[in-house]
Amino acid sequence: MIAQFGILLSFLAAGEFIVWLTGINIPSSIIGMLLLTASLKAGIVKPSYVERLSNFLVHNLGFFFVPAGVGVMNCFGLISEQWLPIVAASVGSTVIIIAVSGQVHGFVRRALARKPQIIKSEAEA
Repeated sequence: MIAQFGILLSFLAAGEFIVWLTGINIPSSIIGMLLLTASLKAGIVKPSYVERLSNFLVHNLGFFFVPAGVGVMNCFGLISEQWLPIVAASVGSTVIIIAVSGQVHGFVRRALARKPQIIKSEAEA
C-alpha cells in the first residue's frame, strides 16, 4: 500500500513540477491525474499497482468533503446576502450543461450512425 501511495504521490509531484516549470493556470492535481491516466492507458502503470489504494480513497471520498463543508458553514453570512445570484448561477449553469451535453450526445450519435454508411460507400467504390 505504501508503494501505491508513492506512485500516486509521484504523479501529483510531476503535476506540481509541470505547473512550477511552465506557470500554466491548471491545478497540479489535474495535471497529475491526466499523467496517471495516460500512463495507465499506455500500460506504463498497471492498474493493479494503484488499485487497492484507489479503491480505499474512493470508498472514503465523503471524508474529503468535510473541510469544504466546514468552509461553506463559515461563509453563511455571505451566502445569506448573495443567495439569489448563487442560486441563479447554479440553476443557469446546470441548464446550460444539460443542453450542451445533449447537443454533443446527439452530434456523436448522428456521426456514429453515418459511419457504417460511409464505410459501405467506400467499399462499393
